[in-house]
Amino acid sequence: MAQVVIAGCGYVGNALAGMLMNEGHEVYGIRRSVDALVEGVKGIVGDVARPDALGPAPARVEYAVFTVAADEGTEQAYRRAYLDGLAGFLEWLADEGQRPRRIVMASSTSVYGQRRGEPIDEESPTHPTQFRGETLLASEGLLAASGISSVVVRLGGIYGPGRAGLIERAREGRLRLRAEEHFTNRIHRDDAAGLIRHLLFLRKPEALYLGVDDRSAEEAEVFRWLAKELNVEPPVEESGEAAEVASRGRRAVGSKRCSNQRARDSGYRFRYPSFREGYGELIRAVQAD
Repeated sequence: MAQVVIAGCGYVGNALAGMLMNEGHEVYGIRRSVDALVEGVKGIVGDVARPDALGPAPARVEYAVFTVAADEGTEQAYRRAYLDGLAGFLEWLADEGQRPRRIVMASSTSVYGQRRGEPIDEESPTHPTQFRGETLLASEGLLAASGISSVVVRLGGIYGPGRAGLIERAREGRLRLRAEEHFTNRIHRDDAAGLIRHLLFLRKPEALYLGVDDRSAEEAEVFRWLAKELNVEPPVEESGEAAEVASRGRRAVGSKRCSNQRARDSGYRFRYPSFREGYGELIRAVQAD
C-alpha cells in the first residue's frame, strides 16, 4: 500500500482517488473544499498556490499527482492554478520534508498550436498560440526543473459523467456543422484517471505521454453520430455571420490529430477507445433517467 497525495482532487482526481483506494492505497486530496472529496479520501484543506496555508503533509508522501484546474478561463486564473499552484505544491512538499518517488502532472494538448489537422505525438513541436497552452507548457518546465522524477500527461478534451453538455445540445438541436474539417481529441474521465494511475506506478515510464483515445474524430462525424444515436434531426451546417464567428474560434483552438500510441505501448488499455463507447454509455445513462 502506498500513500498518494492528489493536488487538485476534482473531476479527474476524485475518479483517480477511487481507483487507488480500491487497490488498497491511502489517498490524500488537497482542495479548498474537502466536502467534495469522494468518501475515503483524507482531506487536506487549502489552496496549493498558498503553501503556507496548507495543512500538514502525510508522514510519507510516496507518490504525488497534480491535477488542478483553473477556476475560470482567464490568463490570471491559469497562471494561478498551473504556475503558482505547482510552485506552491512543490514548496509545500519540500517544507514538509517530503520527496515523492514520482509526480504525475495532468497537462493539456493545448500546448500544440497546430491547426491544420497535422498528426501529433510526443515528439511534435509545441507552438501554443494562446495563453492556456503557454501557461501549461511553462508549468511542465517548472516540474521538470524540480529534480523530482516526473511524468506529464497531456490530456485531450475530458468528458464523462456530469459532463454531457454535447448530448444535451444534440437533443435540443443546437449542434451546427462547421464549413471546414476540424479534428477533435478526447478522453473519457475514467481513462484520464486510469492512465495517470498506470503511469504513477509504471516501472520505467517516459517523461511525456499524450492522453487521448485511440482515434482523433472529425467533429462532424461526432455530431452526426450523436444525432443518430439520440434519434433526433441531424445537425445542419452553419451559415452567415455565425459560421464566420465559429470559424475564427476554431482557427484559434486548432485542429490536430493526436496519437496515444506511446500510452498504449506502455501497456495501458483504454476502457473507452473512442467517442462511440464513451458517449454511448452516457447516452444510455441519460435515457435511463
